[in-house]
Amino acid sequence: MSPTLASAPGSCCFSGVKHIGTPVGRVEDLGGIPTYISDPPAATQKVILFLADVWSPLFVNNKLVQDYFASCGYIVLGPDYFFGDSAPNHDGPGRQEWIDNSRKPAIDAFPAWLDAVKGKYGMLGGSNTKYCAVGYCFGASFVMDLCSDGSVVAGALAHPAFLDEDHFEKLDGPLLLSCAEEDHTFPLASRRRAEDIMVARKSTYHFQVFSGVKHGFAVRCDPAIDGQRWAKEESARGIVSWFDRFTV
Repeated sequence: MSPTLASAPGSCCFSGVKHIGTPVGRVEDLGGIPTYISDPPAATQKVILFLADVWSPLFVNNKLVQDYFASCGYIVLGPDYFFGDSAPNHDGPGRQEWIDNSRKPAIDAFPAWLDAVKGKYGMLGGSNTKYCAVGYCFGASFVMDLCSDGSVVAGALAHPAFLDEDHFEKLDGPLLLSCAEEDHTFPLASRRRAEDIMVARKSTYHFQVFSGVKHGFAVRCDPAIDGQRWAKEESARGIVSWFDRFTV
């Protein structure tokens, strides 16, 4: 078994600050999964697949991040692979079991969703559509798989979970990692090991590492604290800049 680099989500994944804002996207069924869809101001063939943390893409914080990506010129698609049963429903001692039990249904449902996305928005290589993927915590492993099989032109992770060395050994696409200085799921030693693997494989990669923040900062920080708000916003800006580089 490949050594673990990013472990399963933990207790801090169930905490954070709910943000204030009015989402502008909509929810539609794609491939059997309720999907948050946020459209850009103008027509485009650039698509971001938004693979959410345990709060799901339908949590207001995640909707607002998706809307920001859309405002930057991308169609954004966020599948709710929790099927409405996300973190807010599990604030108790059984939540770790819920996380463990949620993975297989999400993984099993994802291929049909991806096929539906390609059917609606175009096949990579067979059209002008360019797909990118960003994964937060729970969603990170989906991004790594997409970056390994040529499904996307670039990927990004923020405070990832559920990753092992094999994910980096198989990486075959550009990857940005947006990391917290303090992260129980992806600690410093793991971050450096991931970098060592990517250096050895001559991967195309980039790290953002933010001091003074913890796991979850990119979606559930306290915006009243300047350093946390800046890190969250800079993470999102960096992800857009990274994707812009590969979708021109």
